[in-house]
Amino acid sequence: MGVEEFEQARKARLRVRVGAVIVVVLVALGCAVLATALTGSPTAVEIARGELGSGDGAFAVESPALFVHVTGAVVRPGLFELTEGSRVIDAIAAAGGFAEDAKQDQLNLARVLTDGEQFAVPAVGDEAAAATASDGRVNLNTADAAALDTLPRIGPAMAARILAWREANGRFTSIDDLRNVAGIGDATFDGLRDLVTV
Repeated sequence: MGVEEFEQARKARLRVRVGAVIVVVLVALGCAVLATALTGSPTAVEIARGELGSGDGAFAVESPALFVHVTGAVVRPGLFELTEGSRVIDAIAAAGGFAEDAKQDQLNLARVLTDGEQFAVPAVGDEAAAATASDGRVNLNTADAAALDTLPRIGPAMAARILAWREANGRFTSIDDLRNVAGIGDATFDGLRDLVTV
């Protein structure tokens, strides 16, 4: 075998070895992807809620924080830091859950929370106190239809619209938010301004 033939044979063996290495690397990557799929990758809900573990190999997802003040009939009332997109039920869970005397049907547990929000979980017998402030004004954020119906120019239909607006938009942040409720014009608002609070 001449030098030229030897050199060609060496190059051919080198090409085979490089090809084999590439095949091994591709097979290893395929196995890694398959192993990840079989062991369970995080779901979109886990990622959105930050429910991923903190151990080795776990994903760390940082969500913007919001602070919510939970009062009333919960195990541990207080201020809680939650992830953006959290709902009323998440805040109640952070507060240790409902107290034994909580009126659980008085809250929309699926409502999305806003930063800086405060809400009270009413207890049995607290309905009147929650709906009316100490100065006698009706609280737009805690009043039920019966409490709203005591206001001038607010009948059952208008009370239902106020409750529907609160359900869709979250708590009233100011009395002026009443202007956003369908059917409340300037005259009605002027008559309510001194009789309601948030």
